[in-house]
Amino acid sequence: MNGLADQINALSHGRVRTFHPRRGRMSPKHHDAMERLWESHGVDVPLDPAEALPLDLAALFGREAPVVLEIGSGMGEATVSMAEADPGRDYLAVEVHTPGVGNLLAMSERRGLTNVRVALGDALTLVGHQLAPGSLDAIHVFFPDPWPKARHHKRRLIQPAHLGLLRSRLRPGGTLHCATDWAEYAQSMMESLTAEPGLTNAFDRFAPRPEHRPMTKFERRGIAAHRPIYDVIFHRSAVDEEQP
Repeated sequence: MNGLADQINALSHGRVRTFHPRRGRMSPKHHDAMERLWESHGVDVPLDPAEALPLDLAALFGREAPVVLEIGSGMGEATVSMAEADPGRDYLAVEVHTPGVGNLLAMSERRGLTNVRVALGDALTLVGHQLAPGSLDAIHVFFPDPWPKARHHKRRLIQPAHLGLLRSRLRPGGTLHCATDWAEYAQSMMESLTAEPGLTNAFDRFAPRPEHRPMTKFERRGIAAHRPIYDVIFHRSAVDEEQP
């Protein structure tokens, strides 16, 4: 491919999904939160990337502040916890599970948080078509679907085909932080991120578990199954020869 535009185009057409489509019953609480808060706190990610419109993050959050993208926020507990402890930054969560989106909106309102917004849909469409290059302070990918079978590895989010796009949306010096409880996926992440131009490992190898990353149910399941937890933290180089 000749550049980032070609990469985005390829990701958008005939793309292999990096997630399981998930259905779940919406509780009255979730319905109520979606009805009341979606217009002001929600972002639509269209099924057709050609219909995606660029996001004005300052307008979305009502201020100019660093933005953290949470890919795969689940039911939202970790996002809410981090946003509450980090009021100087704004948190944009993207999730495909509608009850999780509703729960995140409800929790954010209950805790009085003004620095949380949520997008419903495919993270790669959001990143590739709605977020501007250099617009993010950090990207968090905590316990993504490991797609453990070898024939499904092409569905993994953290892989070489996606890293140029993710890196381009970080500001120089911005952080890409991944966590997983699958050893083989952790090693694959490390190898792919190490090989990606413009990214630098914040540690010699895997990172110590950061105190600011909340415990999630996926992490608890991994611990209960006696699987080690791996954190991988890279920064976009301050001098990136492939800056957009």
